[in-house]
Amino acid sequence: MARRIVTTAAAALALFALAACSSTKKEDKPMELVKISARFTPKQVWSVGLGKGEPKLLLGLAPAIDANRVYGANSAGDVVALDLATGHQIWRRRLKMPLSGGTGAGSGLVLASGTNGMLVALSAKDGSDRWRVQLSSEVLAAPAVNADLVVIRTVDDKLYGLAVADGKQRWVADQQTPRLTLRGTSRPVIAGELAISGFDDGRLMAVAVANGNTAWDIAVGQPRGSSELQRLIDIDSAPAIDGDDVFAVAFQGRAVRLARDTGLEIWSHEISSYGGLAADGLGAYVSTAAGEVIKLDRASGAERWRQQALLRRSLTGPALQNGAIVVADYQGVIHWLDSVDGKFLARAKAGARISTTPQVVGDLVLVQTDKGKIEAWRAQWH
Repeated sequence: MARRIVTTAAAALALFALAACSSTKKEDKPMELVKISARFTPKQVWSVGLGKGEPKLLLGLAPAIDANRVYGANSAGDVVALDLATGHQIWRRRLKMPLSGGTGAGSGLVLASGTNGMLVALSAKDGSDRWRVQLSSEVLAAPAVNADLVVIRTVDDKLYGLAVADGKQRWVADQQTPRLTLRGTSRPVIAGELAISGFDDGRLMAVAVANGNTAWDIAVGQPRGSSELQRLIDIDSAPAIDGDDVFAVAFQGRAVRLARDTGLEIWSHEISSYGGLAADGLGAYVSTAAGEVIKLDRASGAERWRQQALLRRSLTGPALQNGAIVVADYQGVIHWLDSVDGKFLARAKAGARISTTPQVVGDLVLVQTDKGKIEAWRAQWH
């Protein structure tokens, strides 16, 4: 079956245009930022360029944090290890291949994937080669790693379990691939004895890490509409694990809270997102496809607040930091929102567009710009 891929921005704009065609022929522009009463001033701690090379297409390149190191990669094939506190370079490798997915880090490995589906595992100590594996297609998300297994999703809707020691395939699971999908894939997560990932047909699947057998498989949304564009239903963000629960969201679908071990649905809420969500003891926080940030009640899934000042600004998924929600946008602006009421706490300007979810460790927020820089920002407001 022939398959076509559209960018998330193109899909969102086309759907906005369809919705607005009765009143205007012009696509709505991104919301202009208004002044805020900042509660604190974020400070840039360090900024490191990964090397030349700006991607023409959306890629799944984001920093990985393991212990006191940050690992990053750019589209030209550079992989670096940096000191988390200072940004000081520990090692650098130039892989002779363009990269599209990564980085992943854990169990002594740093992992990055090529546009041709080649997965490269490097030593976290010095960047030397550990192993390489050819997968079935391109990778657009970082793998998950535990002590024994690397779990990685490819754009042809396959989920691989590979041995940490040598990259040998332990198992593979898959889902059906729709004819039209967004350009992006869900980053898998490992939760106890399960590996969990979303797929382009709107399904969330959990498999046993031991053998890849399906533990549960549910539809986060059902395709609706007469056109292929209207029927897009991808899950392009990582599920959020919080305690015994799994939270996930689909484009033109739903946000759901599920029991982690059984997949039993606790609640669902109609919503559309490709950026993703985060969850804590009080709620689930969603970056919608329209550019809103919404809090859903943890217990019931009911909407608690909706921040609409970032409409059409192509938001990343949200990250949680000390009671704040952190998102970034197409102009490289990083926003901190209060998780209690959704009001703005602070704002900072990175060097370029940010397409991947910020990473949080303590009072640091790390972002990777589309121009291949990793920036660390310190945010202290409590």
